[in-house]
Amino acid sequence: MFARIVWLVLRKDLTVEVRSLEIAYTTLFFAVSCVLVFAFALVQEGRAPEDGAAGILWISIAFAGTLALGRAFERERQSETLRALLLAPSPRPAIYVGKLLGILVLLLAAEVVLLPLVALLFQTNLLAHPFWLAAILLTGTLGFASVGTLFAAMLVRARSRDVLLPVLLYPITVPVIIAGVRATALLAQPEFEVALVRFWTALLVTFDVVFVTLALWTFEPLMTD
Repeated sequence: MFARIVWLVLRKDLTVEVRSLEIAYTTLFFAVSCVLVFAFALVQEGRAPEDGAAGILWISIAFAGTLALGRAFERERQSETLRALLLAPSPRPAIYVGKLLGILVLLLAAEVVLLPLVALLFQTNLLAHPFWLAAILLTGTLGFASVGTLFAAMLVRARSRDVLLPVLLYPITVPVIIAGVRATALLAQPEFEVALVRFWTALLVTFDVVFVTLALWTFEPLMTD
């Protein structure tokens, strides 16, 4: 039952998004704009700042993710879909996981476009270690999206939700972003230090476990209230 509800919620979100592409286009345009602005500001005479690519990549992911979270739940509020989901005889944590996976798919799709753009504009070889890069992006994005999905659902009826979401989200996800930046920067170094990359990746996994567990635990009482 749990897995079926997760799949139904995920399929509904992806079907709506494939038909409209509203959030995908908006998120991707905003993320690419962030990268271009930072590139024109920081790249001087064809030289990019050292380790700047990793920071710009994760800043763009965080900003684009915040926009995607807000737009996704704004659409749910306008159509009263979230209310219908909460009234359905289904476990609330399954609804949360389905929404989380939908946001995760959107962000990972945007990152596929951002990676070569950042690597090109900032002249860094982020794709030298694809396995570690995929692990870092997946765990880091999951940690960010797990907290964001909870807060976006919690604030869906608030009038100042567009202001409150980043205010609540960024202080908690700063450790995830820092760990993601440090791990990604290590991938572009000439001397690849596996031990350090493994440490930062393990830290991201720890954040994921803590955030997802707390979100599953608190989603039902928060949405009930």
